[in-house]
Amino acid sequence: NRPAEAREHVRRFHEMFFTLSPEKSAIEHNVKRALLLADKSVYHYYSDFAEKGYYNRIIAGNINQVLKVDSVVCDFAAYPYKARTYARQLIIRESNVTERSLVTRCRLLNAVRSDNNPHGFIMESFEITENKDLNTIKR
Repeated sequence: NRPAEAREHVRRFHEMFFTLSPEKSAIEHNVKRALLLADKSVYHYYSDFAEKGYYNRIIAGNINQVLKVDSVVCDFAAYPYKARTYARQLIIRESNVTERSLVTRCRLLNAVRSDNNPHGFIMESFEITENKDLNTIKR
């Protein structure tokens, strides 16, 4: 079951880290849970987003961001395992909805299972390789 657990680990991380509501405590709660599934490479993205005011703009603009993972592809030929995620982000504003593509990659290390990490993996060397607008629909 390790391949299925690996894909679910990566999917769960992405859903927690990239699905955002315009409420500070909800953002902090989900990001904190996501950070337990990865190494410092994810924390650097979080810090960078926070420094640039990304989360504050989500709150101030009353924006909802929903992530839908299309697929997670894992390569188990060599350890640490490589994973690539393909997803769509919906950025929902009062005036429009923007659809973005999101492609990421990382490596997966085996880790101890816990309540915070039920699949027993840690994502390392996380990198966003694509994040671009696909279309915008007025509401």
